[in-house]
Amino acid sequence: MQEIEISSWLTLDAIKNAAKVAETVGNLQTGPCKSIFCKIEDDYLELYYSDTGSNFLRRYENKDEYDGALEKRKKEEGEAPFVEDQGYEDAFEDEVKEEIHELEDDSEKY
Repeated sequence: MQEIEISSWLTLDAIKNAAKVAETVGNLQTGPCKSIFCKIEDDYLELYYSDTGSNFLRRYENKDEYDGALEKRKKEEGEAPFVEDQGYEDAFEDEVKEEIHELEDDSEKY
């Protein structure tokens, strides 16, 4: 296993967007961290997002090591089902559209 500290969530997001995501473990809305287990070509990766400590990228030597780390992380943090990510820019698009629609409805009343 190799580990690299990553200072920015945006860097982790860029890696995630280039990868095939297998599992998401943890949830930043309900806990202090989230791990995304993914694969890029022959590299098995864990992208670790943290509210309280360091963020990092881990690369596992083989699928067995990767699977073992995934099971260990599930026991530590709990499992969250993977939901297709909309992307950083689109994450709030639905909320903005809803607010605009509400403002238009309010303006029609006057």
